[in-house]
Amino acid sequence: MYSQGFASPLSARPATGAAVDPFQPIGVRMAFEPGDEIFAQDEASDLVYRVVRGAVRTSRLLSDGRRQIGDFYYEGDIFGLEPGPLHRFTAEALIDSDILVVKRATLKRYGDEGLALERLIWAATARELVRTQEHLLLLGRKTACEKVASFLLDLADRGRGELTVLPMGRQDMADYLGLTIETVSRMLTQLQAEGLVEFFGNRRFHIRRQAGLARLVAC
Repeated sequence: MYSQGFASPLSARPATGAAVDPFQPIGVRMAFEPGDEIFAQDEASDLVYRVVRGAVRTSRLLSDGRRQIGDFYYEGDIFGLEPGPLHRFTAEALIDSDILVVKRATLKRYGDEGLALERLIWAATARELVRTQEHLLLLGRKTACEKVASFLLDLADRGRGELTVLPMGRQDMADYLGLTIETVSRMLTQLQAEGLVEFFGNRRFHIRRQAGLARLVAC
């Protein structure tokens, strides 16, 4: 659990329509420990998932053995959305996580609640497309320093306090950003040396100069 006073990205995106959450009466709640597989690459994509608590990583194993991180999902996020019948990525819990699971084919049985959930899923699909486009831009057009700075800013934007927790490790960051773990570590050290961010151990950080980091990302 996160220490009191630390901002956690896991609570940064409240569920849409949190007062009446259509996932709650329909979904089945499942618990996962760190490293547990939620669904596998090339597995049938007939289920939709929502993070209640914790953090989830999606990744794809390439034919040459390399791994590509698809995205990270936090409290309130919907994931597992696919345009086809199979999952293109594997999903795993980064930390202890509770996930609501819904079988999409059965939504019509639930009347208004099913329709509300369908609308929520469509909204999540649109957000997923936007984030995919942003990820492509990040991978193709930004320097290593800009990539790491963008990642930290995005994570901090999800937080609610002074300190933000990184639920993922350096290798996950590297695979998501298309960098080596050595480059990620070097860029983090550089950003801290320049007084833009301050780290407390490996998993907690504070942005000291928000405007400066934002200018770096915008370059």
